[in-house]
Amino acid sequence: MPCGEDWLSHPLGIVQGFFAQNGVNPDWEKKVIEYFKEKLKENNAPKWVPSLNEVPLHYLKPNSFVKFRCMIQDMFDPEFYMGVYETVNQNTKAHVLHFGKYRDVAECGPQQELDLNSPRNTTLERQTFYCVPVPGESTWVKEAYVNANQARVSPSTSYTPSRHKRSYEDDDDMDLQPNKQKDQHAGARQAGSVGGLQWCGEPKRLETEASTGQQLNSLNLSSPFDLNFPLPGEKGPACLVKVYEDWDCFKVNDILELYGILSVDPVLSILNNDERDASALLDPMECTDTAEEQRVHSPPASLVPRIHVILAQKLQHINPLLPACLNKEESKTCKFVSSFMSELSPVRAELLGFLTHALLGDSLAAEYLILHLISTVYTRRDVLPLGKFTVNLSGCPRNSTFTEHLYRIIQHLVPASFRLQMTIENMNHLKFIPHKDYTANRLVSGLLQLPSNTSLVIDETLLEQGQLDTPGVHNVTALSNLITWQKVDYDFSYHQMEFPCNINVFITSEGRSLLPAVEDDFVEMRKNDPQSITADDLHQLLVVARCLSLSAGQTTLSRERWLRAKQLESLRRTRLQQQKCVNGNEL
Repeated sequence: MPCGEDWLSHPLGIVQGFFAQNGVNPDWEKKVIEYFKEKLKENNAPKWVPSLNEVPLHYLKPNSFVKFRCMIQDMFDPEFYMGVYETVNQNTKAHVLHFGKYRDVAECGPQQELDLNSPRNTTLERQTFYCVPVPGESTWVKEAYVNANQARVSPSTSYTPSRHKRSYEDDDDMDLQPNKQKDQHAGARQAGSVGGLQWCGEPKRLETEASTGQQLNSLNLSSPFDLNFPLPGEKGPACLVKVYEDWDCFKVNDILELYGILSVDPVLSILNNDERDASALLDPMECTDTAEEQRVHSPPASLVPRIHVILAQKLQHINPLLPACLNKEESKTCKFVSSFMSELSPVRAELLGFLTHALLGDSLAAEYLILHLISTVYTRRDVLPLGKFTVNLSGCPRNSTFTEHLYRIIQHLVPASFRLQMTIENMNHLKFIPHKDYTANRLVSGLLQLPSNTSLVIDETLLEQGQLDTPGVHNVTALSNLITWQKVDYDFSYHQMEFPCNINVFITSEGRSLLPAVEDDFVEMRKNDPQSITADDLHQLLVVARCLSLSAGQTTLSRERWLRAKQLESLRRTRLQQQKCVNGNEL
């Protein structure tokens, strides 16, 4: 394990050391970042950092150094906080400077009081992201990260966020200490907030063990807090991420790996509840935040912990079996890439054989599935996304487990995926498009709020006769726009905002899909003029040739691969014409 555990268990102590050495000189902030950068380069140090993705929250020590692999689901408005503040000792009148960065609660020592009028106080700005675990992350990806993590953690004795996990004996112990609980809550009432930073007049941090249910009741919530995950059935913590530098480099739906300081102080929930009670007494014209907005933006720390980011990087991918960086320059010198490329041909042949077997002996469909899985939007020309490769596998049996088994195979091949069961009920009732809730001032997620390179499998074999209502029609339109233009138009009530995306769409259907594919346009063009070749026609062939070359480990297009691409397209068109006479199937 890396020597010196203080930077893992007590990172604020490290920050305090740099602040004490440099005072108000802003260089101390750069030195903090460089310190942790260097620490993470030592002896596989990242593997020793506890991850919120793998470690239960109640096993993590408050104010410890943690990491989190996540997607930016929403970006809140920037907030102001006290970067530097001064306290005064009530007995000695001594003045002490403190830093507010990486903190939610401003700490005051014994007999100290915050001097709100000090000219040395500094107000700074930070950005808050609402982050969720990567939607649709495959089980094998999660397991690989868990196995690689070597962090040593044990249940925290100072913070237990989910009291329903304790034993009955623990409940009895809690009942034996009512006075202690009352004293803690009394101390909480002496607290307040200034400049976006909570402060407490007690000599030390207030620590309580309020249960999730108790906090929900104290917040007067009629239902459990909505963590706003894009996909149903997702698990893991959502986090409020406080970013201090270069937040303009990130955008909604980016995948990030964050390193920072965990803040789960229960006093946050108490203070925020007091603020809500106080705001109810204010003139509505003077209160800019609604109660719903305060509820969403300041949830209980036991449900939505805070991370104060020291280091953040945008991830190119989440595959734990690949190097983190796969740009062309580093790939040339990477031993992993060079050794993998030498083994690619036999691996591809084995995968082709496996998929052919899974697809009941259909080698052509297996070829196209491989090309689809490695396809990606590599650039855009005006509105045309180059590289997208939607595949519609028709002729799939209805009311069978074939499509479900096929999706399980895809899950084992890609890092993130989701199977959309296209039933009339789902189309009419599920929320596909993210929309802005102006009352809560947040972006409410939808099924199509997915990160780049997610595999979306649309199962049309479950579709029965029925009537699509207005939301259902909008959902079909959203899917069509995703497939055709690789974009999702988020709903901001008064206008639509276009979010480009890069999502691989694979459609399984009994007959011809209701959704558009590149193949549909190709068929119509060939029918109107068999001798014609348009820009879309050529693009289709080039995408096949490009994916075919990449699947063989080649970065340039050889004549052999070009001829093979033409052969595959010819076979596909021949099959399409043959099946069209029977039932309109495409592949």
